[in-house]
Amino acid sequence: MTITIYSKPDCVQCTATTRALSAKGLAFDVIDLTLDSEAMARVQAMGYRQVPVVVAGEAHWAGFRPDMIGRLA
Repeated sequence: MTITIYSKPDCVQCTATTRALSAKGLAFDVIDLTLDSEAMARVQAMGYRQVPVVVAGEAHWAGFRPDMIGRLA
């Protein structure tokens, strides 16, 4: 399963999400939405207006969600 985190610089919830995924030993890619306008458009098309947006296989969510991260491990 591929995990992608759509993030922005200095985002506390983004940092918490990447730390939690790393602590579970899960590999992920981070895409900075301030540098990738196409990624920003994708995230907005999914209906999200806050970061982080995590896409893990078929699942996706916004914000720091330890419950959802726990389901991935």
